Amino acid sequence: MIDPLIRKWLIVPIIILISGSNSGIYSQTKQDSLKFQQHNSKDLFDVMGLGNAKLFSQDTIHNIGSGPFLSFVPAVGYSQSTGLTAVLINNLSFYNRNYIEKLSSVQTSCFYTLYHQYWTTINSNIFLKRLKLNLVGDWRIYRFPTKTYGLGSETNTSQAEKINYYNVRIHQLLQHEFCKNTFLGIGYNLDYYWKIREFPRISVISDFQKYGITKRSSSSGVSLDFLYDDRTNSINPDKGNYLSFQYRVNRTIFGSDSNWQSIILDARKYFNFPLNTSNILAFWSYNYFTFSGKPPYLDLPSIGWDAYNNTGRGYAQGRFRGPNLVYLEGEYRFTLTSNGLLGGVVFLNEESVSEWLTNNFNDVIPGYGFGIRLKLNKHSKVNLAIDYGFGIQGSQGLSFNLGELF
Repeated sequence: MIDPLIRKWLIVPIIILISGSNSGIYSQTKQDSLKFQQHNSKDLFDVMGLGNAKLFSQDTIHNIGSGPFLSFVPAVGYSQSTGLTAVLINNLSFYNRNYIEKLSSVQTSCFYTLYHQYWTTINSNIFLKRLKLNLVGDWRIYRFPTKTYGLGSETNTSQAEKINYYNVRIHQLLQHEFCKNTFLGIGYNLDYYWKIREFPRISVISDFQKYGITKRSSSSGVSLDFLYDDRTNSINPDKGNYLSFQYRVNRTIFGSDSNWQSIILDARKYFNFPLNTSNILAFWSYNYFTFSGKPPYLDLPSIGWDAYNNTGRGYAQGRFRGPNLVYLEGEYRFTLTSNGLLGGVVFLNEESVSEWLTNNFNDVIPGYGFGIRLKLNKHSKVNLAIDYGFGIQGSQGLSFNLGELF
């Protein structure tokens, strides 16, 4: 019997997929895909007088075909799970020569925090072989002293327990286009943790201990992946549809500590609103389910642990954790200056994680906030995204990103 709450939430990606079926009327020609190259479009380098620098030369179809476009930013952020954070983010994006329908990107992020956490992530989305092959990667390494808050949607910040661990993630996917904008692929996925330690409160048995804490854990398996993506620019989508389905099987034969399976369903939809403006109304539904086995505690679905760590703005990373997660977010993106240099966003999200023993979804957790956008590169449309989010129980946090969060 499917929980009534999850039935409602699973309708969302179905609606997004159906609404996307009308996208055939949106035919992308080369001229359409270069709409953003308007003469009056400005970015930070234009304002700084660097618009004619060789790396950021004037927009032409030939130049865009060759790329690459480099954007980087050092920044300072804050969240409840990291404290004050120094951030260095680099985004390299490019078009395949003579094939400008899809923008490839590689983003590298390095972090060091006041709590002596440090981590590096490399996220890639690369199109090859006349756009017929798609390489998607999520590689990262962590040293991450942090807190865990227990399992389920009804946990309180007073339940927080200090933990420490090291983590390596290697998720690599190869997909082949079998019809326009539609891909099938296979992947390998490794999540390895070591030197796991918990520092529990005196006379308290934490959910981590009840679930089963170990000094190390390994989840290793293969995945079958489906993707429909008619967006021309994944860094800053202006319209289109995205639907991703991943079925992952972890087995001891691949080096996993236990056998378990998971499904991730990720759907996104973008509208121009009002019509004939550059303002965008965007929706995101992210759903992560585990079954047929018991995942390690740190591999359970959790807020802020998606591929780009973007779910749950307003909350500490890992604030809510459980065997299953459903997530929905809406965001309105609008321009503040006519040349596109500055913009803003407002967002609202809702999430729920299931309880460990009953698997029921007992509560819906809201988050909301606002942000500012600064155009760093008008060629690739990369924005510096600065967001401030709020949640329940006084949760709040400041975040930086290169490109839109979804």
